[in-house]
Amino acid sequence: MVFQYSSVVPAPRDEVFDWHTRPGAFTRLAPPWQPVRPLSEAASLRDGTTVIGLPGGLRWTAAHLPERYDPPRRFADRLVSRPLAPLLSWTHVHDFTAEGDDATLVTDRVATTLPDTLLRPVFVYRHTQLADDLAARARARAWHDAPVTVAVTGSGGLVGRGLCALLTTGGHRVIRLVRRAPEAPDERRWDPRTPAADLLDGVDAVVHLAGEPLFGRFTEAHRAALRDSRVGPTRALAEVAAEAADGPRVFVTASAIGYYGPARGDEVLTEDSPRGDGFLADLVADWEAAARPAAEAGLRCVQVRTGIVQTPAGGVLGLQYPLFAAGLGGRIGDGRQWLSWIGADDLADVYVRAVLDGELNGPVNAVAPNPVRGAEHARVLAATLRRPALLPVPAFGPALLLGREGAEEVALADQRVVPERLRSLGHTFRYPRLEGALAHLFGRHRPV
Repeated sequence: MVFQYSSVVPAPRDEVFDWHTRPGAFTRLAPPWQPVRPLSEAASLRDGTTVIGLPGGLRWTAAHLPERYDPPRRFADRLVSRPLAPLLSWTHVHDFTAEGDDATLVTDRVATTLPDTLLRPVFVYRHTQLADDLAARARARAWHDAPVTVAVTGSGGLVGRGLCALLTTGGHRVIRLVRRAPEAPDERRWDPRTPAADLLDGVDAVVHLAGEPLFGRFTEAHRAALRDSRVGPTRALAEVAAEAADGPRVFVTASAIGYYGPARGDEVLTEDSPRGDGFLADLVADWEAAARPAAEAGLRCVQVRTGIVQTPAGGVLGLQYPLFAAGLGGRIGDGRQWLSWIGADDLADVYVRAVLDGELNGPVNAVAPNPVRGAEHARVLAATLRRPALLPVPAFGPALLLGREGAEEVALADQRVVPERLRSLGHTFRYPRLEGALAHLFGRHRPV
C-alpha cells in the first residue's frame, strides 16, 4: 500500500527543502500526541540516519537513501532497525515541486503496511506545521534578518525542545546550557548557583527557561524548590550576562500569569494590571525582579508571562488527554473560571519575537487573545477528540493531587489575561482560538 498526502506551502521550493536540512526539523514535525521522541537527527538527508525513541525502549531508525536524493526536488528514507523493520515496511519519499516562484507543492508518499487512518492525522499535522513555521520565519525577518546565537537553559523541557528546534530550523544557532558534562559542540555546562564568567561569551541572546516543574503538592518543600530553582539562578545568570564583555544584548526569562493572583474573576488583565495575592504572585514578582542586573547593565530584558500551555506532549493538556480520549473527561469544578491558554507553537513564536524584536521589552503576556471558561475548554477538547465530556471533576479532586493551595493557584485559577503588549505590536497568532489550536495539536484539519 502507498499512502500519499499533498499540500501547497506558500514558500519557494529552495527554502522549503533547506528547512528540512536544518537541525530540529524532525522535532518540529513530530506529532505531539504520539509517544515518540527524536534521539538523533540525520546530519545529511542524502545518507544520514534519524533515530526515534518509542515506548518500551524500541527504536525507529530511518536511513536516508542516496539513490533517491535529488535536492531540492526529493529525498527519501527507509525503516531499517530491528525488530521493527522485518515486521513493518516503511519507505518514505518526500517530493517538492515548484508552484511558481513563491509556492511549493509538498507531497509525501509512504509505502507501508500501516493503515491510512493512522497516517492521515500525522501528515495533516506535519504539513500544517511546516507551513506555519515557514510563515513565522518570514514574519521574524521583519524584526531581525540576520542569524543570531541564543543560549538556552531548560532546552530539554517541554517548551525548550520546541523553541530550540524552531530557532535552528529558522537558521539560528542554539547553545544549550546544561548542568551535566557537555556531550555535543552546541552544549556548555552551567552551574545555576555560580555560573562561569565566560559562560555567555559569543552569545547574542539568552533565553532562561529552567526551573522546578510547577505541578506537585504545594508543600513547604515544593514551594521552596520552586523559589530556589527560579530566583537565585535567574539573578546569577543575569549578573553574568551583565558583566560579559562579548556577551548578550538580550535577556529573556520565563515567567507566569500567576503574577496576577488566582482569583481575578471577570477583570481583564493586561501587563499593566496590578499584581495579585498568593504564593505564585509573590514568587513571580521576585523571579522577574531577579533579572534586574541585566536590565541595569543596558540589556533589553523580556519576561514572558506564560498562560496554560496547550500540548498533549505534557502539562495540563497532557494529563487531560488520556482521560478525554477514554471518554472520561469533563470540566474542573463549576467550569466558570477563566482559563488563559496558549498553543505550544504560539508560545515558541513569542520567545522568538522576544529574542529578535527590539520593540519588545519588559513583561509580556504569552496567552492567546481569546481566553475561555473551563467548561468551554472541556467542551472543545471533547469535540476535537470526538468524545463526550460528561464527567466533571469536583473541586476537591485537584486538591487531592495538589493540596488546597495548589488547587486554588493552578487548577482552579480564575484569570482573564489578554496579550495587550503583543496586540499593540500587531503580533500574529497561529491559533488565536482554542478550536483551531486543539484541531492542529491532534492532527485534525483546522476549522475555518
